[in-house]
Amino acid sequence: MITPILLVGAGRMGGALLDGWAMGAAFQPGQIGILDPHPGEAAARAAALGSSLTPDPAAAQTVLLAVKPQLWRDAAASLADRLAADAVIVSIAAGVRTADLSAAFGGRRAARVMPTTAVAIGKGVASIFAADPEAKARAHALFAPVARVVDLDNEGLMDAATAVSGSGPAYLYAFVEALETAGVAAGLAPDAAATLARATVEGAAALMAASGAEPSELRRQVTSPGGTTAAALQVLMGEGGLEPLLKAAVAAAVERSRQLG
Repeated sequence: MITPILLVGAGRMGGALLDGWAMGAAFQPGQIGILDPHPGEAAARAAALGSSLTPDPAAAQTVLLAVKPQLWRDAAASLADRLAADAVIVSIAAGVRTADLSAAFGGRRAARVMPTTAVAIGKGVASIFAADPEAKARAHALFAPVARVVDLDNEGLMDAATAVSGSGPAYLYAFVEALETAGVAAGLAPDAAATLARATVEGAAALMAASGAEPSELRRQVTSPGGTTAAALQVLMGEGGLEPLLKAAVAAAVERSRQLG
């Protein structure tokens, strides 16, 4: 049984999950309790879910640890002795291994998840690792209602999943920022550049999702030989372009994820 659920931390990611669960009616009112150092910020979300801001940790069947990686040990120390022996720990703290989670929570079963904040609108993606089948099932039950789920067979791959997916939305936002700036540099008004850049990315992503085509094929479809797109791609796909830049960016994020662990 997955419920009752104890959400520890209702910040950006925890709050996004609460929004997604509420939008999709994933759980029955009152099945989620919230522990957060700033309960005022979680009050509206708690009300939408019928959640308690003063839950009893001993009643929780599933504990979703959504605090920052630097704070997870403090959270574990404050909760480990108050939880039911069969409670399952599901953590979204980057870099924190399941063995360390289990040890800090008194040997309880543990799963790791790396989600994206688009869970808030039911369009997230979540990488999951758990050696224990029940812990993996709990993680699926929490995230499948709001995300596409990818199971990882090797916990070492969580660092790569974090770098590609968990951090990935920031790369896209940075690209849109840069495209807007480039549009202004080419003579567009800032509001026109912003509308064109954002709507273009939104539409391209929606088409990719709807068509199921490979990104490389979609790129070829909009690239006429000798045309404007081809000229731009000679820069973006040339030496020092997107591929080497993203490889370096992902490698940096992987290393940081390992350090956090």
